[in-house]
Amino acid sequence: MKFIETCKNIWKIEDLRNRLLTTALFVLIYRFGSFVVLPGIDPTALSALHSQTAGGLMALLDMFSGGAFSNASIFALGIMPYISASIVIQLLSIAVPYFQKMQKEGESGRQKMNQITRYLTVAILLFQGPSYLVNLAVQMGQAGQPLAIGFNWFTISSTILLCAGSMFVMWLGERITDRGVGNGISFIILIGIIARLPGAFVQEFSSRLNDAGGGLIVFLLEVVILLLVFAFAIMLVQGTRRIPVQYAKRIQGNKQYGGVRQYIPLKVNAANVMPIIFAQAIMFIPIAIVGFRASESNAFVQAFMDNNGFWYNFVFALLIIAFTYFYTAIIINPVQMAENLKLNNGFIPGVKPGKKTAEYIDTIMSRITLPGSILLAIIAILPAFARLFGVTMGFAQFFGGTSLLIMVGVILDTLQQIESHLLMRHYDGFFESGMRIKGRSGAMAY
Repeated sequence: MKFIETCKNIWKIEDLRNRLLTTALFVLIYRFGSFVVLPGIDPTALSALHSQTAGGLMALLDMFSGGAFSNASIFALGIMPYISASIVIQLLSIAVPYFQKMQKEGESGRQKMNQITRYLTVAILLFQGPSYLVNLAVQMGQAGQPLAIGFNWFTISSTILLCAGSMFVMWLGERITDRGVGNGISFIILIGIIARLPGAFVQEFSSRLNDAGGGLIVFLLEVVILLLVFAFAIMLVQGTRRIPVQYAKRIQGNKQYGGVRQYIPLKVNAANVMPIIFAQAIMFIPIAIVGFRASESNAFVQAFMDNNGFWYNFVFALLIIAFTYFYTAIIINPVQMAENLKLNNGFIPGVKPGKKTAEYIDTIMSRITLPGSILLAIIAILPAFARLFGVTMGFAQFFGGTSLLIMVGVILDTLQQIESHLLMRHYDGFFESGMRIKGRSGAMAY
């Protein structure tokens, strides 16, 4: 089989083999840490916390942490504070001249912005840590084991441990990016999501099996729909629009160059999964502000903590559309693309080089980004519709939503990197010749 042959080829390449083993090692460390409970916490008294994270937005937050939130682990706050800090810094890089200047300084500017992002992450963690501990004390109190929360050694030490745990998770993500395969931060989130999939699958199967009226048939139908949504998500992530480019003929000595037509592939969803991750981080803000145990009397907060409700999904969809445009604008630079074409004696037929070409590319990107962002938003809110048809909370999250889109985007991006290593060593990739996995850049991985 071609897949087995490809796996053998992967193992033959020493650099790729080491990268995969390094990634696996860091993943094991992350999964192990998600079960390391905070000192002074009795794991048997976490039943109320498990019940609290069984549904609603808290279930999604627990999934993003790979179950560490409900385990009262040192990794309980997960990677989301770092993503929230990244959002703030990227927004500042558009509005504040100081950050704009750093962005133009190249590698040194990027390192400075990364350092500021880390400092901001620590500030967010110092705010969320005590809030998490207050909620933990309430849930343990309901289980009959009260926890003393206040300005004491337990609160201070636990807050430090929670901050250190999240910063360590961030460090693991950066090491996966540098020494492993794929984008480390996205990969950390992917591992947390995949860890919940078997349990959600078994729970839904058991629920349907107990139904009197054709529960097994309904379950099989749900699996088919899940696969169809998965296939549609892959098409959305990989969809491209090609712009024809003509290169002018030029003669150097006795040789002739140019005179050929090529294509610029522009992805329908150039931002990949980042709009989903950014939008989800924003939707976690109400919990961060009011604490993980929101007051039931606050209807506004409750509306935005119900991930099956109308207002939550409406705002979530709008944020995805907005962040798709925002992140696409960061990734795709029409002016730079137009300048590169001009320098290489290339032009788009019927469009003047320079400014007109940049405007043309920008117009095309706007036209394909709008339907792409809307489809992305529709897939993201599908779990709410799945819940209307009686699908269990855990399994419904995989009928689209943040879970499915992150899985599709990160898996395809990781496979694209692996395939690039194979093709550089003249091995076949995962697909037949002529069919290649498309990465974040939108170009074919040859």
